[in-house]
Amino acid sequence: MFEDEMIFEDNPSRDDIVFEGDTDLSGGAFFPDDALFNGMPTFVMLFFIIVIGIFLFSIFKGISTWSKNEQSPRLSVKAKITGKRTNVHHHNSHAHEHHHSHTSTTYYVTFQFESTDRSEFTVSGSEYGKLAEGDEGMLTFQGTRFLNFQRHPSEEHPDA
Repeated sequence: MFEDEMIFEDNPSRDDIVFEGDTDLSGGAFFPDDALFNGMPTFVMLFFIIVIGIFLFSIFKGISTWSKNEQSPRLSVKAKITGKRTNVHHHNSHAHEHHHSHTSTTYYVTFQFESTDRSEFTVSGSEYGKLAEGDEGMLTFQGTRFLNFQRHPSEEHPDA
């Protein structure tokens, strides 16, 4: 037989045409029988579902915290500042040949109440700068949200 001759089975159809001398094309990196090729759409879909899930979870968690804070009463209690800390985040990005670097800082202050319980609140940078460890005064907060701290003048700081 010639290499170009077609061999038909009893019931020829378009899908059943086979040329003699054809090699098996399955198993290559870009062919449909390849397991990696077949699994890639599933992997990409799963990746996007996970990313969207994390994004939606973050949104719902933020809304939940905001709602819980809104429903909490505003409390003003005597408190003492027992600690201060910062958390600096470094953000780097590369666009073409340009390198961009950005930092952001989150400020935290820990207050101790008369009952010896402690709570840490996120505060603004300007508020953080005004507060010092050992300061005593009236802390006003709502849920997990810091609202204000009015320092009481003490003998240690007569000019305060």
